[in-house]
Amino acid sequence: MTRDRRVSELLDRHGQTYAEEAGIRLADRPGPLYELHVLATLLSARISAGIATAAARELFAAGCRTPGAMRDASWQERVDALGRGHYRRYDERTSTMLGDAAVQLEDEYGGDLRRLRDEADGDAGGIARRLTRFPGIGPAGASIFLREVQETWPSVAPYADGKMADGARKAGLPAGRDALTGLLARDPHPAVLAAALVRESLRRDTLSLLTR
Repeated sequence: MTRDRRVSELLDRHGQTYAEEAGIRLADRPGPLYELHVLATLLSARISAGIATAAARELFAAGCRTPGAMRDASWQERVDALGRGHYRRYDERTSTMLGDAAVQLEDEYGGDLRRLRDEADGDAGGIARRLTRFPGIGPAGASIFLREVQETWPSVAPYADGKMADGARKAGLPAGRDALTGLLARDPHPAVLAAALVRESLRRDTLSLLTR
């Protein structure tokens, strides 16, 4: 089977970003970028991706789509929204982290993650280091954010990490960094391909965890 055919089959199986699954219409604007920040925080826990995206949808449905709205929501309101998404194991701690992160984002960047990107000169490593300063986002969470944002922030693309390499191996695709970034660079939608590779890495895994 040719490489292009393998990529096509992979996208047929998994052609949806996690942002799309969470109902985020990602764009280079403060609101959608913040929503992705929230999603990356939720996906950082050792919990299924499906539950994390469901919890994100519940938070957004409750109005928590901006740092100000997340800050102004009560701790219990955030807990309740997470619970409706079945994000119950980590709901109380995550509610606190989301509130604290919203305040930090407003204080440091005026609620606009584009300022964080610009401070890092668009460099993926610099963006990742700054993201890990927020409560609830470690290196895995920063990678999640960068995988998903790479179409919206072209300076990040092509962005590849170990989770994507695992998916490439499972899909019978080259998993070396140069080959993987080459695949992404040739694809018109690298964020979709990145998500498909991650989903493939999790296929047949019992818990389907993003950060195992």
